[in-house]
Amino acid sequence: MTGNTIELSARLSLVASFVRPGETAADIGTDHGYIPIHLVQSGVSPRALAMDVVPGPLERAEQHIRRYGLSDRIETRLSNGFEKMVPGETDTCVIAGMGGPLEEKIIGEGWACVRKLKHLILSPQSDIMEFRRFLHRKGLVIVREKMVKDAGKYYTVMDTELREDGEMPAEDSIYLRFGACLIREKDPVFREYLKKEKQVSLQILAGLEKQDSGRGRARSEELREYLAAIKEAEHEMQ
Repeated sequence: MTGNTIELSARLSLVASFVRPGETAADIGTDHGYIPIHLVQSGVSPRALAMDVVPGPLERAEQHIRRYGLSDRIETRLSNGFEKMVPGETDTCVIAGMGGPLEEKIIGEGWACVRKLKHLILSPQSDIMEFRRFLHRKGLVIVREKMVKDAGKYYTVMDTELREDGEMPAEDSIYLRFGACLIREKDPVFREYLKKEKQVSLQILAGLEKQDSGRGRARSEELREYLAAIKEAEHEMQ
């Protein structure tokens, strides 16, 4: 299969598109190695690292790398996060497809490497508001953010840089909850996401209002606050 072009899912395509041409890249939690293969094969990155903490996925990545004839430019490493990376070894690092808390842990434990990167590309799949709060505390500024819909699910991808001029949004800010870039750039997929979130939240709220329990009332209040935030974000995007 040497010479064939690898095809990425919509989610992975968006992640890969955030890597700047000419930059070396590392993919932590590489699984099948698709992103490093795409980056090198398309000429975006001259070389790449494919890293994973689990032997099975890393072996699959190695098989795919050999199949595409890229073993001389993509190195695989069995590594817990940044553990087997030398600070300054690559320009960009991708951490995608994990829960927010796990990505936070990887970033925190690998800070010696993170602070030497030009760009850190992230795609957390849970606890995203808290994840943005974490990034701000660490001085990692989100310079780009886009949303993609893949197989019926919505994913956000963040391009971050370590800066000293990052300003933390207010705790109740819609920018912290939803992402300043998505709102300011009126991301069309994000607009669709908000519409769906509003519909689902209204349905749940209607069901809760038929109940009379402390937990139901607390959840109803949370949903009303969330709906108010959605309304504010939609207004910002008009």
